Amino acid sequence: MPVPNRPSTPLVLYRSPLSGHAHRAELFLSLLGLPYRLVDVDLRGGEHKREPFLKLNPFGQVPVLDDAGTVIADSNAILVYLAMCYDDGRWLPRDPVAAAGVQRWLSVAAGEIAFGPATARLATLFGAPVHADDAIARASRLFALIDLLLQAQPFLTGGHPTLADVAAYSYIARAEEGNVPLAPYPALNAWLRRIEALPGFVPMPVSRVGLAA
Repeated sequence: MPVPNRPSTPLVLYRSPLSGHAHRAELFLSLLGLPYRLVDVDLRGGEHKREPFLKLNPFGQVPVLDDAGTVIADSNAILVYLAMCYDDGRWLPRDPVAAAGVQRWLSVAAGEIAFGPATARLATLFGAPVHADDAIARASRLFALIDLLLQAQPFLTGGHPTLADVAAYSYIARAEEGNVPLAPYPALNAWLRRIEALPGFVPMPVSRVGLAA
């Protein structure tokens, strides 16, 4: 889609390729057609806990966006920033009720998705000491709710994609890497395919672990 405003220089996204949080930021940059450059942060090597990176984000987390010196940390904050700067209101509506509908799903992304499919994936992909069974159960409950919603509408907030869909996509698309099955949810799978058909879509890398192995 056309960009209402264009940055004077490419934006810089600090990320880890396997991070769904980082992918949602990269996905939105690409969907907006913005110029950007990726900088991989070595999480296994602890680069995110060293002083140069902590100056960008004291929490020591990816992603971080640098827009010509304006530094934004946190994936959902990056989505909101990009929408406010470089979108005309399609991805983040300016209408209060519609904006609240998007914000609801940003909260789901930071809550049920983070503690469901994202946490389940941490166990298989990184060997994290998490309660995988609880995370899988949480993810399955969430997917059933989303599948029911998507039986009535093509995207999470209605008839066209918004930040809600961008924030939700990455960890849901890779849920099977955390042993969360996607097959029982046909409407959810159809939604994933709709996101993947959007102009500018960039995929999240696939890891052959869990059910995806």
